[in-house]
Amino acid sequence: MSQSNTDNIKPDTKNENVKNSSNSEEPTIDPSEKWLIRDCDIYEDEYDECTSFKARFHQYFIYGKTLDCNQWKKDYTNCCKWVNDKDVKAAEALINSEKERRMERLRAHYHNDVWKKRESPPDDWAKPLPEWMIKRDENTYLAHKAREIRDGKDVETESSCAIM
Repeated sequence: MSQSNTDNIKPDTKNENVKNSSNSEEPTIDPSEKWLIRDCDIYEDEYDECTSFKARFHQYFIYGKTLDCNQWKKDYTNCCKWVNDKDVKAAEALINSEKERRMERLRAHYHNDVWKKRESPPDDWAKPLPEWMIKRDENTYLAHKAREIRDGKDVETESSCAIM
């Protein structure tokens, strides 16, 4: 079951076992959302990790209770249905679960009102460095190599490899 996502998800495949005279394609999921479906082994690993003794101890320590891990099991089942049977409803349920998981993870980011988000970089973002910083960094290895490249010195012919 360790197929990659590119093997698991094939766009617009027809069911060749069912002979239908209407040439209609099976319903497919939106191609722009297929990337949300992970490899099925990942869902199984997440479920196993969530239900392990170590994870349960951590959950109790952090949240004061153990968490419900059944969603990982449902996701694994839906992933298997999608991979093995091309069940579109299972794939849609899996995509919705992934979207909800992502929104839960980013909820604090979206509701953050402490920091003002930038629309564009500051006006002076490319201004020259202060004189003291230029003086401090003029003898560094990086500055020396940048000067060599800027002056056109052939750095490709020099080898710094030493075999002992």
